Amino acid sequence: MSRAELDRNPHDVARMFDGVARRYDLTNTALSGGQDRYWRIQTRRALAPQPGERVLDLAAGTAVSTVELAKDGAWCVAADFSLGMLRAGGHRDVPKAAADALHLPFADGVFDAVTISFGLRNVSDPEAGLRELARVTRPGGRLVVCEFSTPTWAPFRALYQGVVLRRVLPAVARSLSSNPDAYLYLAESIRDWPDQPALARMIAGAGWERVAWRNLTVGAVALHRAVRPV
Repeated sequence: MSRAELDRNPHDVARMFDGVARRYDLTNTALSGGQDRYWRIQTRRALAPQPGERVLDLAAGTAVSTVELAKDGAWCVAADFSLGMLRAGGHRDVPKAAADALHLPFADGVFDAVTISFGLRNVSDPEAGLRELARVTRPGGRLVVCEFSTPTWAPFRALYQGVVLRRVLPAVARSLSSNPDAYLYLAESIRDWPDQPALARMIAGAGWERVAWRNLTVGAVALHRAVRPV
């Protein structure tokens, strides 16, 4: 299935994630060289969830990221449009909800903080998804987007984009993933994703303010933070 075909039909993206759910966590750890845990910790620290707060973890997949967010005592719900991913994380003791990022099944302003990790680029209309996240966040509430981005050091950027995404990622996926062809789409979606300043402009254009970002792993991943206007 080509990336263009997936873009035309978001239901195909959901089915793609259903197909990789069984070994998704293992494959991600292998592909990231174990950096996935570090990225989850940094996302939690950037969001700074507090005891008693309500937190939405969108595109939570198997809810491993939600478990990390809940360590600080907040009530955290894992939401994802792939039922297969949610089922694969069924053993994780956090609330879970099937949810379309463009039509979230939550009332206005119910969350103190919202986050989406490595999922915004899979939303068919990312800016609309960011607006929907703003809708369910209370005034003054916080957003953190953890997403693949553009490495800032030119030699590493060339290696990452030319070798890691085009050769290493597919090779590792073929050996570990239950649906290796899906990772060809994922690699292409990473290459086509906006860089850090462009994503910051998208977030601001969706109605968030005080947008800032911090690079992780030499910019291969970036954490974008923002606040919903009061």
